[in-house]
Amino acid sequence: MPPALAQEKHYTIDDIYNLPEGSRAELIDGQIYNMAPPSRRHQTIARELFSVINSYIKSKGGFCEAFFAPFAVFLHKDDKNYVEPDISVICDPAKLTDKGCMGAPDWMIEIVSPASRRMDYYTKLFKYRTAGVREYWIVDPEKDRILVYDFESENTGDYTFADSIKAGVYDDLIIDFSDIAGLLNF
Repeated sequence: MPPALAQEKHYTIDDIYNLPEGSRAELIDGQIYNMAPPSRRHQTIARELFSVINSYIKSKGGFCEAFFAPFAVFLHKDDKNYVEPDISVICDPAKLTDKGCMGAPDWMIEIVSPASRRMDYYTKLFKYRTAGVREYWIVDPEKDRILVYDFESENTGDYTFADSIKAGVYDDLIIDFSDIAGLLNF
């Protein structure tokens, strides 16, 4: 009789909350993915994007709220999927609890770092689409690229840091990435 195959361990949200203080990780389909600290470039991009988006939302006085990492998103309202996107925009206040967002945000932005490349381009793209996220942006400073996935219209855009990009979830929000690119010369 052949030896039994070792079964892969499946983790839950409880395992994420029991990580040592200061540890950051995400949970996708019961698997833990550790997260490296973001670089200064990554934080600069996140700060500028959040600032533009949050200012826009405040100026419109709507129900949407923008959050930046670390902010818990429980994609499927289960205990096997927990992510901390760089920026999340949630337009349904019923999804927000003190712990984070229960269900799919309307718009998610991930800023690629060397350790997150595969996760952002493949794993999260699939998870976000199937969870019901309306729009997903992958911002890749190393490749001077911004991929925009509008899951509602099934459109995809491919841009650079020289472009201005319209957010699909809003009628008149345009983000000029050349303004952000000018801050990355370090």
